[in-house]
Amino acid sequence: MYGKEYFTKQLTDILEPLKKFYRGGKVCFSKHSAWYDDISADMEAFARPLWGLVPLWNGGGDIKDFARLYADGLTDGADKNSEGYWGECRERDQRFVEMAAIAYGLLFARDKLWDALTDGARDDLAAWLYTINEHDVCDSNWIFFRVLVNIALKKLARRFDASVLESDLDRLDEFYISGGWYRDGAHGQTDYYIPFAFHFYGLVYAITMGDEDKERADRYKERACLFAKDFIYWFDEDGEALPYGRSLTYRFAQTAFWSACVTAGLEPFPLGVMKGIITRNINAWLNKDIFSHAGILTVGYDYPNLLMAEHYNAHGSPYWGLKAYMFLMLPDDHEFWSCDALPMPKLNALHRIDAAKMIISRRGGKSTAYVCGENEAFDCGQIIPKYLKFAYSAHFGFNVMRSCVNIAECAPDNMLVFDVDGMIMVRRHFKDCRVNGDSIVISWSPLAGIDVKTTVTPTEYGHTRVHEITSEYECCAYDAGFAVAARDIDRCVTSEGKSASAENSFQRCAVESETGGEGVIIPASPNTNIRYRKTVIPAVKYVIPRGKTVIKTVVKDR
Repeated sequence: MYGKEYFTKQLTDILEPLKKFYRGGKVCFSKHSAWYDDISADMEAFARPLWGLVPLWNGGGDIKDFARLYADGLTDGADKNSEGYWGECRERDQRFVEMAAIAYGLLFARDKLWDALTDGARDDLAAWLYTINEHDVCDSNWIFFRVLVNIALKKLARRFDASVLESDLDRLDEFYISGGWYRDGAHGQTDYYIPFAFHFYGLVYAITMGDEDKERADRYKERACLFAKDFIYWFDEDGEALPYGRSLTYRFAQTAFWSACVTAGLEPFPLGVMKGIITRNINAWLNKDIFSHAGILTVGYDYPNLLMAEHYNAHGSPYWGLKAYMFLMLPDDHEFWSCDALPMPKLNALHRIDAAKMIISRRGGKSTAYVCGENEAFDCGQIIPKYLKFAYSAHFGFNVMRSCVNIAECAPDNMLVFDVDGMIMVRRHFKDCRVNGDSIVISWSPLAGIDVKTTVTPTEYGHTRVHEITSEYECCAYDAGFAVAARDIDRCVTSEGKSASAENSFQRCAVESETGGEGVIIPASPNTNIRYRKTVIPAVKYVIPRGKTVIKTVVKDR
């Protein structure tokens, strides 16, 4: 059922609507702004479809006109004398990100993206790509962009920087933690950038440089196999994957790691199991409201939503998700195309991921992640709700904040928040966190004058939270559970009293206190949840006196 033709048609349907928007080396359609310039945004929209086109071409497939569009676009964009020139790069330039997609193409689809160019166009493109060696890149997964560019230039017998390549590879190794996990740069995030950046690019390196650098290639493969044993817990049996951290608008890039494993010949799990994960995840996404009326991928998650976006999400950004289609490189006779898409294997009810400071609970084929959460040094959009909640679940999604001026606009699912002088103060100042047995213990503060130590413990019905609070203020606090879908079609039923609950036909969350408190329903501001346009959040409202207070909240969900 899920053969090569099936996935080729998927990719074709995703890319065909873009065709009319190509303008040389840029793709231009209705847009919003990112924090980089419009030229970079249009160039990004041109480059990112290559993450899908390149494996399609490598595997013998094609989509009419795209090879010509890219030969023309690369010629136009790299030509300093052209009106369509991509421009000179600066330090930590967004165009370095998109150079990686071009390098990917030069490594795996040379006939379409290099051999088809004139000698002069090749000179221009090689010279423009080389400029990544003359500037700083962000000290994170971005280093891999420069690695890919240099190995592509090397393979083309063009000028590259061997010393920069070696130092970059050494630096990437410094980000390695253990058990297959990296941290994404000096600030230590452990999120989707580990599977769809560090491991994806590492396996690209292993495939292309295995003969020249076998030791490092083997190390990347070994780490990927270790990582797979944890990462499988991020996927529910129905194909949904854990929404946690930034860059969620890349959507089906969630499964790019598995695609890279299959392409690299790795089997941390049987091939059919990995095919099942890939197939269910991609199919789940393509059945959501993620395309515009023109058939263009939108910024958002389950639906178009700029509120949850990062500052670096321009109109073409979501096409980064096409990395999921790397497996299209596989030859027509590969077992992947004929094997069954198998269900998930049996997984443990509780799984600790020490390198990521995370515990994952598995109930009813669905995962809930209990995380320490560490705030990034730079604010790139809704970072607090993306990292600093007590629990994350694909089944419920999570809410981002519209404002902190009232509880509805704060929409604080799975958070303890404080109402101080009419402002809703959320968890912000991270002090310490550890995984203690089967619990997560976090020390944090919402503002100067309030300190909290929270212990989150998974249970067979959900989880408990114990908060030890020291406050200089008399205030109130809301300890909130999961956000429950409350669209018109959901017919959500709520109750308030000593406890609070919300239930529809496919979700239920109830919260109650063992230390007093009042059950309340928070009507979250529309479009704050990344999965459901309208949600309500059951919570317990506590009165917090000055001094020390201990409260305990029980959260039950299904």
